[in-house]
Order: sequence, then structure tokens, then C-alpha cells
Amino acid sequence: MTKLRLAIVGAGPAGIYAADILLKAERNFEVSIDLFDHLPAPYGLVRYGVAPDHPRIKGIITALRDVLDRGDIRVFGNVRFGIDITLDDLKKHYNAVIFATGAVRDADLDIPGIDLDGSYGAARFVSWFDGHPDVPRSWPLEDQEVAVIGNGNVALDVARMLAKHADDLLSTEIPTNVYEGLKASPVTDVHVFGRRGPTSVKFTPLELRELGDLPDVDIVLYDEDFDYDDAARDAVASNKQVFVIDKVLNKWRERPAGTASRRLHLHFFAKPVEIVNDGEGRVGAIRYERTTPDGQGGVVGTGEIRQLPIQAVYRAVGYFGSPLPGVPFDRKHGVIPNREGQVLWKGDPSFGSKSANTQLYGVYATGWIKRGPVGLIGHTKSDAMETVRHLINDLGNWWRPESPSEQSIVDLLDERGVQYTNLDGWHRLDQHELALGSDEGRVRVKVVPRDEMVTISRGVR
Repeated sequence: MTKLRLAIVGAGPAGIYAADILLKAERNFEVSIDLFDHLPAPYGLVRYGVAPDHPRIKGIITALRDVLDRGDIRVFGNVRFGIDITLDDLKKHYNAVIFATGAVRDADLDIPGIDLDGSYGAARFVSWFDGHPDVPRSWPLEDQEVAVIGNGNVALDVARMLAKHADDLLSTEIPTNVYEGLKASPVTDVHVFGRRGPTSVKFTPLELRELGDLPDVDIVLYDEDFDYDDAARDAVASNKQVFVIDKVLNKWRERPAGTASRRLHLHFFAKPVEIVNDGEGRVGAIRYERTTPDGQGGVVGTGEIRQLPIQAVYRAVGYFGSPLPGVPFDRKHGVIPNREGQVLWKGDPSFGSKSANTQLYGVYATGWIKRGPVGLIGHTKSDAMETVRHLINDLGNWWRPESPSEQSIVDLLDERGVQYTNLDGWHRLDQHELALGSDEGRVRVKVVPRDEMVTISRGVR
């Protein structure tokens, strides 16, 4: 019987779901799957991209853990694609590869002053408060007035973490260094800016409701933002999610002015146009244009420019994919060019004289690196099903590796001195973090330094 030796690069939900779907799929060949990730621990953005006070969302890890713990997928963590292993290496040891590397860097925001000191990408801040091993241990939380640009869930995560009192995070898995940084923050006001109105936001009702439950934090809304046009009223009447969001916001508007020590301001119809220099190269203010409904669900500028003093700004306008060595990449959209998960050559000279849109047999993509950073877990599963279907149907065009044994990739990594981690190692790290949490009356305390994660995982100490 034919056997598929498959490599999957990326051990987040997209990669794990692809492996699970393939193993459960109807097929006439055996399957052996190796999952690689550059981090020592699995689960990708579920571990490093979800705020620590979101235990319900982190419950996804339970389902992912169940897949890995079946024992029919091998995991190699702390392995960097393009450094520790290359595409040529994979061709020697596998029949195909699926890239599931996600989109982890911030999308650009092209306005003057966005590169001033005190201007940050939300994705990097999220990585910091989630204990990602590849970001600095400290964060410059030195400012009283802060702006967040964006009206999606990430923007609300960032705003909530900035405004929330650190002691109210002690029940979560927040790393010690993050708690200490947030505890020392002098912030008093967090301003969230969105260029559209309240009925056009991208965040979910659940995410929004959580803002109203923050102890000692007042939510500040502005009446001028709730003068709806017919399109907005129709959206409230016809869309259940918009109806709930509108209901929550209007309930907050009825609250009396509070006396909390911190305030979280939601500014709608506010399009940022410039981050103003304070004269010393740092963020000093945000300048924005007041917008107005265009009658069709969108907005247009009014020409009215306003300015608000701030000392830091976070852009949360989306994530963007990163190129992988030796793999085609669409730099405009931040994805691997593909047709339903089948990777396409798009004119990169490193792939020889193939014509544009030629399929690169043996190379596939799934998740955000396939379609961009949109959609939730349901989209990730359907994405993986589509990619796996093509992988199965392409059987006649798989690579023919010269050394396909399962031991051969282990020997290669050992020969190169790669300090890789495996599933048993993750279990050791997992138990260690749970024990750290138990000592403090918490569920978990994350280990942050990469070398410490690897040492614990490999059972060296």
C-alpha cells in the first residue's frame, strides 16, 4: 500500500486540524505525519495570541490536545524552518508539506508619525502579554493617555489589557513579568478609534460585554456617535449580532458618569490621519478626521480634524503573513499564493522557468497563510478540509523522497544539533507550568524564556 509521509510546518490550530482531518479522511493509503513548529510548545496563536483573561477561547486547546495525545502525530518543536530544516530537506524525507504558519506580524498603517517612539504594533504587544519567548521580557508602560487604532477583537483585547488593573489578572496564566509590568502602569485613559460607526464594528458581542465588567474602569461613549442613518438602523433590525452590540452600547450610555480611576473611551466615526510628534521624536497626540455615514453602510470624511493628547499608540488594524525561505509569497496580501490550498508559482526566479500560476506539486497551505488573517476556528477547519482534499487527489504528483523513513528526520535534526522538543516534552512543560500556578493558587503560570522552555521540555534538569 502507498504511504504518505507528510510534513506540516506550524503547530497551531490550522496545522493540527489539517493533520486530524487527513488521518480521519477516506483514503487508500497509509499516513505518517510530522508536525514542526519554531516554538518549543504547540498551539500557536491559541497559546500566544489570545488574551490571558479569555479562558473560554483558550478551551480550544483542550480539543487540540486531544488530537495530539492520540499519539498518531509526531511533534517537533523548537525547529526553525529555513534554518534548522529547509524545503530541500523536506523533499528528501517527505512526500508533501503543508504550510500552516499563520500571520503573526502587524499590518501596516500608512499615516504620518506612525513610526514615532511610543507607537507600537498590537500583535507584538499581544505576544508580550501572552509570554511569547521571542519578544523582550519588559514593555514600556509609562504613559497615562494611550490610543488604540482599530475596531476588531484584537483592538479590544489590547485596550482591555491596558485598562484592566493587573491584580484582576492574577487568576489567569499571566506571566510574572507581565503582571509586574502592568502593575506599574500609570495609565488613566485608553482611547479606541474606529473610522466607522457602532453598527459597523468588527468585534463580537462577547468581546464587547467583557469591557463593561472591568472593575474600577469606566466606559466612556459619546452621544454624537449614535445619530444613526437608515442603513445603520436597518443593520440593527436585520442582524442579530449588530442588534446585541447596539443594545450593549446604548445600555452603557445610560450609566451615570463614574468615578473610576481609569477610563476606556470608544470613539466611532473617527479616522486617524496623523500621529503628532511631541517635538522630541515621541508620540504627543493623535489627529483624526471626523467621518459621517454615506447612506450605504460606509462612511465619508467630513473634513473636520480633531486632536487628542496621547503619549502612546497601538495599531490593531490586522495581522500580516511572513515569507518563508524557498516558498512563493504574495507580498501584497501577505499569503502564500495558492489555489484552494495548492501552492502556486507566481514568478519567483528561484523556482526556475515555470509559468505563472503553475502548481508546485507537493507544496500546500492552510489557515491564515493561505487565505489571510480572517475568520474563526470554523473557517480554519473548512480551510484544512479543502487543502487536504487536494493533497489526497494529487497522489500521483507527490514528491518521491530518497529517505522517507521516520527515523531519518530524527537523525538529520540530531546531526545538526537541533535542540528539538517533542510531545512528551510538551507534557513536561505543561505539568511544570501547572505546578507553578498551583503554588500561587492559579491555574497556570507560563514559562517565558525559550531556553528554559527547551530545558524543561527535554528533561535536562
